[in-house]
Amino acid sequence: MSEAPSRPTALHRWAERQISGTARARDASHPRDNSRVWELVRADGRRFFLKVSATARSYERETFALRHAAPALGGGRAPQLHASSAEHLALLTAALPGRPANELLLTAAEEYEAHRQAGLLLARLHTAGDLTGHWRTEAEGALHTAEQEADRHVEAAGHRLTPEQRTLVRHLTDRLRQVGPLHLGFIHGNATPANLLWSGHAAWIGFARSRFAPVVQDFVALACGAWADRPRLRTAFLGGYGRELTPEEQHVLTCLAGLDAVRALTPRAAHDDPDAAERGHRTLHRLMTGVLA
Repeated sequence: MSEAPSRPTALHRWAERQISGTARARDASHPRDNSRVWELVRADGRRFFLKVSATARSYERETFALRHAAPALGGGRAPQLHASSAEHLALLTAALPGRPANELLLTAAEEYEAHRQAGLLLARLHTAGDLTGHWRTEAEGALHTAEQEADRHVEAAGHRLTPEQRTLVRHLTDRLRQVGPLHLGFIHGNATPANLLWSGHAAWIGFARSRFAPVVQDFVALACGAWADRPRLRTAFLGGYGRELTPEEQHVLTCLAGLDAVRALTPRAAHDDPDAAERGHRTLHRLMTGVLA
């Protein structure tokens, strides 16, 4: 286990006070500049994860999720918040068993079951929390926010988009305004295999983008990623989730896939995720050819 020398001394001391003992630390950050995560192992072998949020907004979202929504998934199915510090934007959670599904060589049966359980857990998450007051207002305005971001992402993507792709994305943005009532709930916000732990039992981690929104927004990353070439995983997931998408949700999913693809082609996304551009181009190709519709 390698040391993590970049961990600030004040943060180190705060974390060890919270776990009541000294701990060895291993850098467990994702390969991007704004990821700062350490695995801490106490002398008795108990494991924790210490995470410094990239922004105050993501700290607030993840703290809220772990306190008020994630417990609805059940014991061992989401991180248990041990302590948090607004001063350090830090969250300390007890470690869960398993590894991210994208890092494992799973059999077809294991992968199917992992996605089935993932859907079951997201169904629980989507009905968690108190969807009233300003939370409902936020959820109802989520698609409008996505529309507003679309033009900015198109401009940022620049030459990475062909004229035909620009036309398509603007068409999808217009179609996003033609939407009827949608199921609203508390979404994970980044539901990908990288945030799906598997140990024979599924668990979700990585709640920094969680919020109240139309629940279909939680399916975009899966539709553009894991489900793209393996429709059986979509079947497994929705089997666990307990229902198929409504026609309105399928309409919105197609539109949001286009917006997500353009965001993946922006310089910022490419900087944070080396695979983002490839995913964006693949999604746009699928939309242009009618495969994702």
